[in-house]
Amino acid sequence: MPQTFPFGSPRRAALARLVRTATAAIALGAVASPLAAQPARVAGTRAANGFSVERLARVDRFLQQYVDSNRIGGAVALVIRDGQVAYQKSVGWVDRESRRPMTPDAMFRIASQSKAITSTAVLMLVEEGRIALGDPVSRFIPAYAHTMVASRADSGRTIVPARRQITIQDLLTHTAGVSYGGERWIADQYAAKGLGPAAGNGWYTADKTEPVCETMERLASLPFVTQPGEAFVYGYSTDILGCVVERASGLSLDEFVRTRITAPLGMTDTYFFVPPAKASRLVTLYMNDSTGSATRAPEGSRGQGHYVVGPRRSYSGGAGIVSTARDYARFLQMMLNRGEIDGVRILSPRSVDLMTSNQIPTIYGQNGKGFGLGFETVERVGAIGYYSVGSFGWGGAYGSSYMVDPVERMVVVFMINQMPNRTDVASKFPTLVYQALTEVAPRAGWTPRPTLR
Repeated sequence: MPQTFPFGSPRRAALARLVRTATAAIALGAVASPLAAQPARVAGTRAANGFSVERLARVDRFLQQYVDSNRIGGAVALVIRDGQVAYQKSVGWVDRESRRPMTPDAMFRIASQSKAITSTAVLMLVEEGRIALGDPVSRFIPAYAHTMVASRADSGRTIVPARRQITIQDLLTHTAGVSYGGERWIADQYAAKGLGPAAGNGWYTADKTEPVCETMERLASLPFVTQPGEAFVYGYSTDILGCVVERASGLSLDEFVRTRITAPLGMTDTYFFVPPAKASRLVTLYMNDSTGSATRAPEGSRGQGHYVVGPRRSYSGGAGIVSTARDYARFLQMMLNRGEIDGVRILSPRSVDLMTSNQIPTIYGQNGKGFGLGFETVERVGAIGYYSVGSFGWGGAYGSSYMVDPVERMVVVFMINQMPNRTDVASKFPTLVYQALTEVAPRAGWTPRPTLR
């Protein structure tokens, strides 16, 4: 009977590890020397997936220090390599005030990590011929047939017609010119329509009583900030795509994600709104005050939000999902496997390649980074810490982040709910992971030196 792996690792990866272990055992047996026991002792400190047990202990201490110093309320970290759990740690509290400790299955607001899931939904419909990347958005939302662009001027602002229609690919790459309405020369107009920073944090829609398509149709009447295709502008683009998914599929975004993505992938704790029976697992949101200490965030749209009690009607494809580290790692493992996990195929390999390759090299202005169809990409070693060229990932406004490293066959997920988060814990965590990875993929074009004897 075929062996099943928790995160869909190819069988050959496990076989390769067995071969390496057997080879090492034979080699140790052949060494007739008082030093023969030393390699066995060293090997005992190394996890089978290439991580040093001693160095992973540094990660434990690192995370606990942030809790002990009251810089974070709590976090869950998860690293998958070759489809197997290489590191998992829960620190701090689900809710500090009631003394409920953090657990691996704690549920987090993932904000913009929702974008990867919605972008996947779009590519699924592209594969079915219901959407084309070059389609104008107006094919699905007619209000986008004629949009406007506002620019700064000495007199305040100038509003002109967009030179062309916004396309699906513009939205996927965030080159549609659609922001979150925070620019001072348009903020008042967005506020008048219940959008922008005046509505929660701009991206927040969980308190809205209307379906997302109604909100996105209203957005079309507001001016955007650059001409389509001219710049990377982060904003409501993926929320517009959520409406496109609804119009193209005939399903609500919630139903499409549930029936076509999360249920097939076994993501049993991923929702737009938390079921009441699981409400106790939703992590309390904390915030760093002016001293850097973590304090409980207020209720409402700028704090705890409406993910349990509220209208439960607006499915924000750009920032509305709640998930766990395990669920999100499973989604990412599917992407690492180029569209498939445990015999369930969500996307074709070519679609995954398209999504995780830099599509806007002359526009995305980050040094050594690129942007695909829903993911930021690593184009140069060192552009994002220790990650390999070809890695892809993103993060969320509540502090969570993730990265997939195809070279090291690794998924890294860091879940935290802290906003504002004035700590460096999320940015340092991947470095601590990589310092513990002692068996790495061969470097291209490099031959290791023979061992001195």
